[in-house]
Amino acid sequence: VQPGTAAPAPDAPLCGRVLLVEDNGVNRLVGSAMLEQLGLEVLLAEDGEQALEVLAARDVDCVLMDCQMPVLDGYAATQRWRDTERGAGRARLPIVALTANALSGDFDRCIAAGMDAY
Repeated sequence: VQPGTAAPAPDAPLCGRVLLVEDNGVNRLVGSAMLEQLGLEVLLAEDGEQALEVLAARDVDCVLMDCQMPVLDGYAATQRWRDTERGAGRARLPIVALTANALSGDFDRCIAAGMDAY
């Protein structure tokens, strides 16, 4: 897990820290570059287990969560994080699903897992 190293553009429209959870290396590289261009600090995780470790150790403003990953998928990782939030009385962290799935039930599955957007 490494934070992004590129400096944001001087006129970047956003600020904050986002966790990008993605098992595909090319998608991580492209996604983090795009987010950094918007002015965001990017933390990376390759699977749901790593994402939970980052969330336990660092404050983030938003999570962009891949749905299908090895080790622990995005659905299960989101459910575990929601349990952690409830148990600790923490505020709800925005988690946005990243998926190429566009079937009728995919949106519902993301929301049922505790994600905020799809």
